[in-house]
Amino acid sequence: MSVTKILNEAQHLSSVSDRLGSLADQNPVVSEALLAIAGNIRESAVLLEVLVATRIEPASELQ
Repeated sequence: MSVTKILNEAQHLSSVSDRLGSLADQNPVVSEALLAIAGNIRESAVLLEVLVATRIEPASELQ
C-alpha cells in the first residue's frame, strides 16, 4: 500500500470522527458514547500519520 493511500485513509478516519462529533451534538442521549468513539477514531488516524512519518517515509528515503 502506498503512502498516499495510507494518508488518504487517515484523512477519511478524521472525517468520520468529525461527523460523529457532530452527531453527538445532535443526540444528547448517546453523545458521550459517540464522542468516545470519535476520539478513538481520531487517535487511529493520528497513529496512521505517525506510522507514515516515522516508519515508511524514512525507509523510502534510504532507497
